[in-house]
Amino acid sequence: MTQDDKPARGQARLPRGFADRGPAELAATQKMLEAIRASYELYGFEAVETPFVEFTDALGKFLPDLDRPNEGVFSFKDDDESWLSLRYDLTAPLARFVAENYDRLPKPYRSYRAGYVFRNEKPGPGRFRQFMQFDADTVGSASVAADAEMCMMAADTLEKLGVPRGGYVIKVNNRKVLDGVLEAIGLGGDENAGRRLTVLRAIDKLDKFGPEGVALLLGPGRRDESGDFTKGAGLDNAQTAQIFNFVGELRDLKGPEHGRRFDNRYTVLRWRKIVEQSVIGAEGVNELLQFSDLINAAEYDDRVQITSETVRGLEYYTGPVFEAELTFEVAGEDGKPVRFGSVGGGGRYDGLVGRFRAENVPATGFSIGVSRLYAALKAVGSPIVAQGAQHGPVVVLVLDKGETARYQRFVADLRAAGVSAELYLGSSGMNAQLKYADKRGSRCAIIQGTNEREHADGPQVTIRDLALGAKIAGMNKDRADYLEMRGKAQFTVPETRLVEAVREVLARGG
Repeated sequence: MTQDDKPARGQARLPRGFADRGPAELAATQKMLEAIRASYELYGFEAVETPFVEFTDALGKFLPDLDRPNEGVFSFKDDDESWLSLRYDLTAPLARFVAENYDRLPKPYRSYRAGYVFRNEKPGPGRFRQFMQFDADTVGSASVAADAEMCMMAADTLEKLGVPRGGYVIKVNNRKVLDGVLEAIGLGGDENAGRRLTVLRAIDKLDKFGPEGVALLLGPGRRDESGDFTKGAGLDNAQTAQIFNFVGELRDLKGPEHGRRFDNRYTVLRWRKIVEQSVIGAEGVNELLQFSDLINAAEYDDRVQITSETVRGLEYYTGPVFEAELTFEVAGEDGKPVRFGSVGGGGRYDGLVGRFRAENVPATGFSIGVSRLYAALKAVGSPIVAQGAQHGPVVVLVLDKGETARYQRFVADLRAAGVSAELYLGSSGMNAQLKYADKRGSRCAIIQGTNEREHADGPQVTIRDLALGAKIAGMNKDRADYLEMRGKAQFTVPETRLVEAVREVLARGG
């Protein structure tokens, strides 16, 4: 093989829209998931898991990004020519699971699941193609109480994760109210379903793009900074003006404050006057009035607010929709204050399970965006994700290759006692092995050379407290406690006391 025939060396690079995660973030995420799981189980939800891959037709037309020709999902053909797709959320797979197992499941069926989802969308700052969600859903109940419960659970979960009360709000709207407004401007009927969804998605981007950007999305379309074009809803100027009048008016309808609580009922009663000519709009108003009464009775009305600002972009929502929004500010990359905004959301989707059955099945759910919430919890200093010292295992050094079996026994004794430990498996000398232990974040290292092994009092081991050693390295040697601390940083004990002595070091903390 000539030099030119050698295969090209691969490039070590990460695809756009994906991220690597280290042990500290993985550990913090696991603590988050456990807290969310405990909160969901407190409300009576049980675990279920669905696969990463579904038949593409099971996902149907309910896709997150219709602006791309591949409709936002990663797809491939199976060996039988069937199209398969990576799941883009956890709701569509749940609908398939419930329909497939409908007769054996209790109704209502209350479940939760966590996992990665995949979006074949254009990545950007904070927008990934792979991210984790944690969902809870109630399938088989048409009661507004099921929707209210989702919002109350969302509030409780955020507080258990370390977001203080007042640092978040659960915002609620109803797609029926919004559909009533769209009906009034001539976008009723099945033939306008696509345009209605485009309008709703445009309204949902008001905070992101501002009125000018949303006006383009409502009209001919919008081209972003990269040159990509998003087709608009094709509304004329009069229709666009009515949308802005409606959204603007609702944004101004803030009910009077009573103590800390937001008057949800006052807001909804004002909405009734705006959509009273629409049957579906009136249905939405009545549902929100019931919702308000439930929230008030449970004393969650200081945390759950009915507002026009929540739209939600997915097509399958049919009634109440909700968004968990963080309200505190942090410093952005440019030093200016920014808000994290939404870290979760959901709503009622009464038609999704019915795609697989002869009748519709009512359902409602809530989803937390785990990755985004993780970043927010770090900013707020939540102890759930506090990245304190990440301690690695106790490292047993190998100074004499011929004694490897003896060193391995030390490791086995530590592990049997429940102490994380490893045998150094490289080929370096003592100093390099100690540096390795430092890089692993090890609290201590175990050393046994000829002197320890052939000690007059029997075989010994030297234990080096790496954390304490690093601390005293910068100390003034004239300090009275220097010698005492140095003695604690490295000391020798009989082999028989290895586990006991290591536990004493680990108990020091640091």
